[in-house]
Amino acid sequence: MNPNSTFRQDLPDSLVARFRAGDLDAFEQIYRRFERPAFTLALRLTGQRESAQEVLQDAMLKAFERVQQFRGDAPFWGWLRRLVVNEALMLLRKRGRFDDAPFDEDAFADHAPGPWQHADAQNLERALAELPDTARAVLWLYHVEGYTHVEIAEQFGRTVSFSKSQVARGTQRLRELLHLEPGFAPCLIHAAGNAS
Repeated sequence: MNPNSTFRQDLPDSLVARFRAGDLDAFEQIYRRFERPAFTLALRLTGQRESAQEVLQDAMLKAFERVQQFRGDAPFWGWLRRLVVNEALMLLRKRGRFDDAPFDEDAFADHAPGPWQHADAQNLERALAELPDTARAVLWLYHVEGYTHVEIAEQFGRTVSFSKSQVARGTQRLRELLHLEPGFAPCLIHAAGNAS
């Protein structure tokens, strides 16, 4: 798990227990704590404020309806983050926003991201907005939220090579959009704090 994840928040066990018991005040406290990180993640995955707001509402409603499914063997924030990711990906699927263009994985085999180049946040924001939905979502999950290729593949219902190819494709496209030299990859962490 990436320590820079916008979701990483420890909650008191008592707050989660109250939420699980149906305490609306506890739900409101959790909602307020996670509203911004959930919206930010949804915005990064969908690329649209209206869609992000829809994802936020749907994910929080699912959290309220399904809180009994939270087993407590992992942090609450991880469970909630998964709900947000699932809702965002479901919305993109419904809208037919995933690009499934064929991709030659061998073309990028020797182009693993090099040292992180710190692009200015505003240019990075614009470049991220120009990426296809799939590439943007995979890059964000991988670099900012700390998902592994296996976890991304599971989320998308695809193979690990799908995740790897999307990271390579998205990184190459960001390099082009930001006019970076080959071997340098843009740092997405700068964009993580600018999605309000």
